[in-house]
Amino acid sequence: MTERDIRGASLSDLRRMKESGELRPSIKAESAPDLPDDFWDDAEVINHSKPKEAISMRVDADILEFFKAQGKGHLTRMNAVLRSYVDAQRSKASRKA
Repeated sequence: MTERDIRGASLSDLRRMKESGELRPSIKAESAPDLPDDFWDDAEVINHSKPKEAISMRVDADILEFFKAQGKGHLTRMNAVLRSYVDAQRSKASRKA
């Protein structure tokens, strides 16, 4: 698809297009690090009362479905997971310094 070829598509249409190779990522992202199976077992959603910025972000369909399946507040939970990752990376970097 090009910027001029924008059209609506259902989730099933997108899955079909992905499976047939019509959709490809626009960038080559690094693969996520392997985490132990129990990594998120004790995770808690912590509400950080910081101002948020509206963005547009593409995520894998199964990731979005997972968060939506947990009910209302899926975007807040996704932000909390990202916050947890950022905090952990900052903590790791400060220990090295």
